[in-house]
Amino acid sequence: MKKLMAIDGNSIINRAFYGIRPLTNKDGLYTHAVFGFLTTLLRLTEAEKPDALCVTFDVHAPTFRHTADAAYKATRKPMPEELRVQMPVLKEVLDALNIPRYELAGWEADDLLGTISRKCEASGWDCVVVTGDRDSLQLITDHTKVDLVSTRMGKTITDEMTPEAFREKYGFDPIHIIDLKALMGDASDNIPGVPGVGEKTATALVQKYGSIDALYAAMPEVEAKPAAIKKLAAGEGSARHSYWLATIVTDAPLDFRPEDNLRREAGAETYPLFVKLEFNRLLDRFGLKETAAEDAEAVQESSFSGTCTTEDLLDRDAVERAAAELRANGGTVYVRTADGLDVVVLHQQTAEGGRAYTLDRTRYGGRTGVGTDNASASGSGGGNDSGSTRDSGGGTDGASYTFALRTLLGPDIPKAGHDIKDLQRLLLEELNRKNIPDPAAVLDNWTFDSALAAYLLDATAAAYDLDRLCLKYGGFRIGRASGAEGDGQISLDDVKAEKWDRAKLYADLAAEAAAVAVLEDALVPKLDERKMTDLYCTAELPLCAVLAEMEAAGCLVDRAALATFGNMLSHRIEESEKTVYELAGEAFNINSPKQLGEVLFGKLGLPHGKKTKTGWSTSVDVLDKLRSQSPVVDAVLEYRQYAKLKSTYADGLLKAIGPDGRVRTSFQMTVTATGRLSSTEPNLQNIPTRTDLGSEIRKMFIPAEGCVLVDADYSQIELRLLAHMSGDGAMIAAFNTGADIHAATAAQVFHVKPEDVSHEMRRSAKAVNFGIVYGISPFSLSQDIGVSVAEAKAFIDAYFSAFPGVRAYMDGVVAKAKEDGYVETLYHRRRDLPELKSSNFNLRSFGERVALNMPIQGTAADVIKLAMVSARNRLRDVKGARLVLQVHDELIVECREADAERVAALLRETMEGVVSLSVPLTAEAHWGRNWLEAKG
Repeated sequence: MKKLMAIDGNSIINRAFYGIRPLTNKDGLYTHAVFGFLTTLLRLTEAEKPDALCVTFDVHAPTFRHTADAAYKATRKPMPEELRVQMPVLKEVLDALNIPRYELAGWEADDLLGTISRKCEASGWDCVVVTGDRDSLQLITDHTKVDLVSTRMGKTITDEMTPEAFREKYGFDPIHIIDLKALMGDASDNIPGVPGVGEKTATALVQKYGSIDALYAAMPEVEAKPAAIKKLAAGEGSARHSYWLATIVTDAPLDFRPEDNLRREAGAETYPLFVKLEFNRLLDRFGLKETAAEDAEAVQESSFSGTCTTEDLLDRDAVERAAAELRANGGTVYVRTADGLDVVVLHQQTAEGGRAYTLDRTRYGGRTGVGTDNASASGSGGGNDSGSTRDSGGGTDGASYTFALRTLLGPDIPKAGHDIKDLQRLLLEELNRKNIPDPAAVLDNWTFDSALAAYLLDATAAAYDLDRLCLKYGGFRIGRASGAEGDGQISLDDVKAEKWDRAKLYADLAAEAAAVAVLEDALVPKLDERKMTDLYCTAELPLCAVLAEMEAAGCLVDRAALATFGNMLSHRIEESEKTVYELAGEAFNINSPKQLGEVLFGKLGLPHGKKTKTGWSTSVDVLDKLRSQSPVVDAVLEYRQYAKLKSTYADGLLKAIGPDGRVRTSFQMTVTATGRLSSTEPNLQNIPTRTDLGSEIRKMFIPAEGCVLVDADYSQIELRLLAHMSGDGAMIAAFNTGADIHAATAAQVFHVKPEDVSHEMRRSAKAVNFGIVYGISPFSLSQDIGVSVAEAKAFIDAYFSAFPGVRAYMDGVVAKAKEDGYVETLYHRRRDLPELKSSNFNLRSFGERVALNMPIQGTAADVIKLAMVSARNRLRDVKGARLVLQVHDELIVECREADAERVAALLRETMEGVVSLSVPLTAEAHWGRNWLEAKG
């Protein structure tokens, strides 16, 4: 039999709306409910594979039920505005996808679903009803099933309800869900049912008697408590009226034939509509592509502005001629590479059209192993690289590949690209391999990065890949020579395997480089509109070169000491494992939350939370509260600490050490919504510091021979920014007098003299000081400092009484964010907050917390970035000194021991002077023979 899927449009988009974080497109249109509907549609059609598909909707008008009963659904809240605006968008999308939709004045979508299901059965079709409304369970038959959609823990779950599944769950046939509703009522629809009869009693009665007709026929000898019988007798009229209200009509006057709803290909208008809505991830899933003509037109007009010619640069003369042309033409050169630096294409827009220049390392004998490209590496000072001799081993005559890169990507030519930090690092490593100590030759005069610009404009986007940005901001797809099959970039391996020729590879890279030019035209004005140009030009862009140098330099690690540390941890893991087994009375897998929960909460009977499908929670937060209950808890936590240190740091860092003994992390610039950098592969920003044993990891980071590490760290930068941005007099005074801010806060809150502040008072004040910018709740504070919720609330109230400027600032930030739809830092870094307009309390509360935190934390991120740029420029005057690591508010420099004091002073001056506030911005700097010692 053929199968039709009928979707309850109102129900599914409503669940998507509440189940997904708010999303908007660049025009500010809410899109998350439509996006969630479409992902649900895809998932279910892939699972069910229906032959036909349709969607039903309610009409915004009274139905026959409303006419008969004014109270029906009268208690329902109106549709939230941010959902209401998405309803016509969903219908437009469905029309574009050629998915029929049905709505009928006077009838509900449920009635249309009921009618459609019965018309399908009458035509010999099976029907799948997709809804989140349990009312539709009454439609289940041998040929109609219901896919019941719900959202649990942020995930969309679908329960397939067949007659067998329904009977197993409810204990009666599907049609009698109407009788159940008639007895227990339905608060969401304002169906009264029998007053005083709840779900448990109603379910038992339906299981026993089947229908309300049979139930009332058995009155008064019904098997129930006397009180229930009395309620049933008094409520018979209400039960029968409720039965009528709950019954879905299956013969509505709907013109419907299942064969009219056969699945069809999407219309041509779907692609631009999805691009407008920024549903880029759904384009491929729905199989949407521009036609060849549309694609060519988009690329011709948006990318090349005319015909693009490509020249392959094979010798010194060609390279120098191209460089001269680039300089003469003026403007920016847009750079793309393949397989590292093995192929580089430089694109420049001219009055005559696009012009591309191509460098291919394999033609210089460098990649294949035939040649070494070291013709000039032995030149005087290692920096000549003149290309005056031939590349050894069969490379082309003339310029070396490195010479070509330096000439074409030199500081006298303005350059742009996408993720330029990674490209700069590759270029720097190329120079380092040739022993050419001239970073400015490839790091200076980069004027635009499309990824960074897009990140500033939308800090919470899912990704910033070039193709996505072209669709979002340019409305076009890159016209690659590889065509429809070119989902990714052609590689040299493809060329070697003769899947593609070199000309296609070069053309692809030229198209991508040209796309960056289009994005520059689109994004730069937007940065100006949002007052982000200064931040972009003074912090983000120059920071790329700083990070490229840091990544190329890496951090030296004491391999032998790290291995010894790992062996010690292995021994401690074994000892703590034995202790756990002895205290538990049995051996088990400590790393298994399920087995650990069974031992702690089952066998030993320790207090526990709610049991889930996978067992009780054994998280650190849970176990921390159980320390006093049993010594086995401490042993388990100790085991976990040793195991984490061993696997993540001792073993993980050993694997990451390079041949030169240095560990190189990758700094991610477009990941956090606050502007903070993140460190990956390995993460060197997350090395534990709260325990003595964890801090030992920092001992493993050492300087080169004859050098030291200098560590400079901002002191309480976020609190100082809070004082400045709030303008609170008491807090500003505390910082300006050099007082201990936590002791000063405690004195204010507890109304005691500073000298009378106890350790506990200071600890409580510190918890509030650091929690206040995160919108800390009384409950969270009570957990942090070990007091009751009421005591914590009193403490927070006292804090705001002592620092009224902070309270006013926080209220003002949230109010302005609700009005503007975003928050920003002192430097205009922005984060959009559509959550603030959500009707969902949890999402709205999340938005308020972010509104409080982001301006402070984001400004701190801006300040440290500016400090890094300034410090790197000043360190150029100190031979051998270089930044090697950044950890949030902390900078680490490797320098000669003789320069340690000078570098420490330089870092302090730079960090403290990078911004002028109403309170002093202070930094502390120390040095030592390892990171821990340098931390001071």
